[in-house]
Amino acid sequence: MSLPLLQVDSVTKRFGALTASDAVTLDLRAGEIHALIGPNGAGKSTLIAQIAGGLAPDAGRVLLNGTDVTALDTAGRAAKGLARTFQISALAMEHTVLQNAVLGALGAKGGRLGLFRSVLGDQTLRKTAEAALERVGLSDAAGTVTAALSHGQRRQLEVAVALTLRPKVFLMDEPMAGLGMEGSAAMTTLLDGLRAEAPILLVEHDMDAVFRLADRISVLVAGRVIATGRPDDIRQNAEVRAAYLGDEALP
Repeated sequence: MSLPLLQVDSVTKRFGALTASDAVTLDLRAGEIHALIGPNGAGKSTLIAQIAGGLAPDAGRVLLNGTDVTALDTAGRAAKGLARTFQISALAMEHTVLQNAVLGALGAKGGRLGLFRSVLGDQTLRKTAEAALERVGLSDAAGTVTAALSHGQRRQLEVAVALTLRPKVFLMDEPMAGLGMEGSAAMTTLLDGLRAEAPILLVEHDMDAVFRLADRISVLVAGRVIATGRPDDIRQNAEVRAAYLGDEALP
């Protein structure tokens, strides 16, 4: 079996007496979607921040493509191929769809924003941005101001910006949040197709989407992974069902 592209090895984080991440170990393999689920307050956000580089663990390691990136910040990990989408949109609402994607492509090259007009004139950046927009189905909205997009379209744009990084790994934080049934179905189809380009660590509360998409699922409760396995194994796990307060929460 090939080396996992992302490895979280015994990551631990404490805030005073609270252990938010309790020796968490999980990995992400090529071509798969690995979902991380858990009740509110389970420690998912804290763990994701440590994986992405926004929060340093007290112990443990994060490896990306076999390289220890624990000491790198968010930008350093992005440069190594870790692309993240956020639970709360980080898009520049006053810019157009294309401008947001170009800025993503600029960041992927390690560039800095100079005169915005000159950045847009960079054909390499523009082609990268346009290809990402086409991939997520937003080519026709390239000239639209981002603030005018629907919630679902903004989620698509976040994925497009992540794609401009040419990532080795996607870290997606609740991409279905706020989407209706139609939007969730469209996002599910998009994510399903992306796994071949780069594997996805998916944090999501939409259990229907999780069980449709995930090759493996890890369940985080009180900062500790209580189970990892295939969807059918997780669905039948008594401890997981107890953590989700009954059978109703699992499809």
